[in-house]
Amino acid sequence: MEKLIERLEAIGERARLFFSAKDQAREKALELCRETTRLSTNAIRAVHRQEFTEARKALSRAKTLLGELSQTLAQHPDLFYSGYVHDATKEFVESCVTLALVRGEKLPAPENLGVSYASYLNGLGEAVGELRRYLLDTIRRGDLSCCEEVLAAMDDVYGVLVTMDFPEALTQGLRRTTDAVRGILEKTRGDLTVAFEQQGLQKQLETLEEKLRAIPRARRGKG
Repeated sequence: MEKLIERLEAIGERARLFFSAKDQAREKALELCRETTRLSTNAIRAVHRQEFTEARKALSRAKTLLGELSQTLAQHPDLFYSGYVHDATKEFVESCVTLALVRGEKLPAPENLGVSYASYLNGLGEAVGELRRYLLDTIRRGDLSCCEEVLAAMDDVYGVLVTMDFPEALTQGLRRTTDAVRGILEKTRGDLTVAFEQQGLQKQLETLEEKLRAIPRARRGKG
């Protein structure tokens, strides 16, 4: 009959091998997540600098890393749904969505990006903050041509997020993200309204100045 100590040692050895493999996968996943987050952050910075080619390169590399992440955690699905993976994929989605909406391109789907719905929806919400920043930069440059389109996109995002009435354990903090989106949307709408009003006043002043400059010329013509 097998001795208890021999059986325990055999079980212990299997447990050590299991946790050793899991720990290695975790360390690799952390490394991949950190690099994915870094690339995603760089991509957003490039978008705001209007360096769109650089943004695409960074996101292409990040997507490759996420594919490697999925392979690394294939035998450890519980790690795939951990907080650090969620945060990295959320950052990736935020960058991809920001680039697409700023450029007026087709919105990437979660299936194309290889991310969970929770990460996708949270990243979608986070992108609204970046769209506000882009819109404000555009206003400062005096270009309001695309502002209404960007604001409409932000409103559409909120319209979808607000319908996701599910437990936080499933959506991973989506309710907080949605609340933040609502506040950002309201502030941005107010900022854009003021900008359009100022633009209208500026045009009126320019028209008035032209009329005033024309008066002396008209009088000289009569003399």
